[in-house]
Amino acid sequence: MTDRLPRMLLHLEGAVVAAASIALYFHFGYPWWLLVLLALAPDLSMLGYIAGPTVGRAAYDVAHTYLAPVALAAIGVFADSDVAVQVGLIWTAHIGIDRAIGYGLKYRTGFKDTHLQRV
Repeated sequence: MTDRLPRMLLHLEGAVVAAASIALYFHFGYPWWLLVLLALAPDLSMLGYIAGPTVGRAAYDVAHTYLAPVALAAIGVFADSDVAVQVGLIWTAHIGIDRAIGYGLKYRTGFKDTHLQRV
């Protein structure tokens, strides 16, 4: 059980981040259709694999960390830009859902090897 605790906590953390992002999105009255339209947009980063596994892994990992979407949402709050907040929340929700179901950052050993588990 203790060996699985860190991974279980990371899955739970992803679920909480996703739920909070989606709750905030609807709390602010943002349109549901934009959430649906952009929900899978971060997965377009997989197109980087066309250029090879090194570029693909880097593109995927950059698009699937919380750094950019949280910064974007925060900038949107301070700049009073609803679009930035919306995109940041949708992007953060996407990553949270990925983490909750076990998709993590990619290792060099292969696309299915992630920091959470082998998918």
